Amino acid sequence: MSASTEKSHPSVNPPTAAERRLQKRLQTEADPRWQQVMSRDKAADGQFYYSVATTGVYCRPSCAARTARAENVDFFLTAHQAEQAGFRPCKRCKPDQPSLDMQQMEKVAQACRLIKEAEQEPSLDTLAATVGLSVFYLHRLFKRLTGLTPREFAAGVRAERMRTALQDEARVTDAIYQAGYQSSSRFYERADQLLGMTPSRYRAGGKDTLIRFALAQCSLGALLVAGSDKGLCAIWLGDDAERLLLQLQEAFPAAELIGADAEFEQWVAQVVGMVEQPAVGISLPLDIRGTAFQQRVWQALLQIPVGQTLSYSEVAQRIGSPKAVRAVASACAANMLAVAIPCHRVVRNDGSLSGYRWGLERKARLLQQEQQGNDVP
Repeated sequence: MSASTEKSHPSVNPPTAAERRLQKRLQTEADPRWQQVMSRDKAADGQFYYSVATTGVYCRPSCAARTARAENVDFFLTAHQAEQAGFRPCKRCKPDQPSLDMQQMEKVAQACRLIKEAEQEPSLDTLAATVGLSVFYLHRLFKRLTGLTPREFAAGVRAERMRTALQDEARVTDAIYQAGYQSSSRFYERADQLLGMTPSRYRAGGKDTLIRFALAQCSLGALLVAGSDKGLCAIWLGDDAERLLLQLQEAFPAAELIGADAEFEQWVAQVVGMVEQPAVGISLPLDIRGTAFQQRVWQALLQIPVGQTLSYSEVAQRIGSPKAVRAVASACAANMLAVAIPCHRVVRNDGSLSGYRWGLERKARLLQQEQQGNDVP
């Protein structure tokens, strides 16, 4: 018999139950999803589910039940997978049903549809009764998720109907009532803010409206600056100056566009200076046109210091509407006054760049210029 066959091999003992529990605990704790379970992260709801071996149930990450021991936890991508593995839904967080956030969003979406489809603005009592919530709760929930009260949302719907009716060449009086305004006086009180001009002028494409403009070049490319009798109404950036002018003509097809005079040239010089040296700022009047929510967002942007940034969610929190992140992004995209209203200072939660009307490259260069300016002693 050979020497090799005579040698005895040491036996490999299987891991003990305690060792298996330790290994499972370490494996679970190394999974990033475990931290989301530990913190009851609502943002993770719907992304995965976790089961607890000792209770036989599966839960959402945000479940308020007592946190399970890590060695008893397994993760699943869907509720169906957890049930296929033999687990039943938790009676506390009800993971087999839409999440509370989803239910709330559906209630608000239903209220929005009711407002949009109604010929006359429905009362808050009617909305609350239809969606099955109390008046107080619906009002608070609506504002938290949309950034607007139901009345402000209805005002925006009426304003959009008004713009559409005027563009369809309806008579101004007819358009006012088609849009859902109870009286012409209520509309005229806010017409200038919503349209930037009288309804008759808006209907005529800006006829008899005087808009001064000038084209210039800056480090970011072509620059168009336009102003009404109230102040600057457009600061646009692009690669082609002629294209910018064409866009201005399309926006006000019947307005009287005139080249800059000496006074307006000084305004343009200030705008160029603001682009090149953001810390200098701008002291010119601005003709800011937008909905109540958009103006709240733009006012918040004006408070962001040069060289600093905020995330879309942080802006939403500052205006008192933490759930209205998408609406904040839409308001930034609707900004007509580049740099003057610094929507370029709004970034994603991780600091990366997204969503700039005049191109991400320009957004990056603006932020870089502002940061370099702050670094100068």
